[in-house]
Amino acid sequence: MARIKKGDLVEVVRGRTSDPKKLAERNARRADEGLDPLQPGDKGKRGRVLRVFPAEDKVLVEGVNLRTRHVRQNAQGQSGGIETVEVPIPLCKVALVDPKTKKTTRVGFRVEQGVRSNGRKRTVRVRYAKKSGEDL
Repeated sequence: MARIKKGDLVEVVRGRTSDPKKLAERNARRADEGLDPLQPGDKGKRGRVLRVFPAEDKVLVEGVNLRTRHVRQNAQGQSGGIETVEVPIPLCKVALVDPKTKKTTRVGFRVEQGVRSNGRKRTVRVRYAKKSGEDL
């Protein structure tokens, strides 16, 4: 679970595509079969991680997996209406973006020996991008 943290840049790698060309081809085939067209999805979208839910293996990403929510007006004067909110997405559907190459990458851990101010040695695990080798 320590692979993706709050503030990391991630990309959606699984799910329905948001590519208009691929979507048009798929919807043309569906129209021939008499089916309704598919809506664009979130695949390929990037965003920052707002919150991680380790117990559920989900992550909340900015601008991804938006849902409309109907809100009722309350007594404190808050106006009602329809608002869009981000909903958590499963962790297996996102991949970390390498800061150097700007492509999706896997995460590795490197063990480094650090020295504290009081002279004691300390082992530190450092996250790094496997494609470029740069620290995250």
